[in-house]
Amino acid sequence: MFTVRLSQEGGMTKMRWMVLSVVGMLALGGCSSHHHHGMMESGKSDAYWQKGQQDMAGLIDRTVKDPAKATQVKALVGEIVTELKAGREQERAYHRQLYTLNASYTASPEEFTKVLDEANNQRMKTSAKILSLRFKMKELMTADEWKGLSDQMLSYSSRYQHGSAGAKSSY
Repeated sequence: MFTVRLSQEGGMTKMRWMVLSVVGMLALGGCSSHHHHGMMESGKSDAYWQKGQQDMAGLIDRTVKDPAKATQVKALVGEIVTELKAGREQERAYHRQLYTLNASYTASPEEFTKVLDEANNQRMKTSAKILSLRFKMKELMTADEWKGLSDQMLSYSSRYQHGSAGAKSSY
């Protein structure tokens, strides 16, 4: 199980940093990261997502000059949040499957591999969808607005990183 756990944690770390690189929403992803995994009540978790989405809306309002485009960008952020939340629940379901397999003395390596493959495939689908939404956001914004929003998100997200002094670009 130790090897399986490392694979899961590595996947969670990649997913969090993918979110940072894709849309800079580490405040959203970090609040529900594996550090809190399984320790939050559903209501608290929803509050973190909602707070992060509201904070993003504020950053967008300060950056995107055209109010109609700002509304569209915020809608895309909403879609990203929905996708992240669904991905989070799917990860939890895969973890439960792995815990169940781990408790089974007769579980085969192939059973573990099947669950890990399914989890990785789902994670890739989630990542691809978020990446697509990121490019839709970019298309709505000017280069200056994109840079301004990215800079604000980086500054904002550095306040929410757990156990870190700031954003790291090595991921």
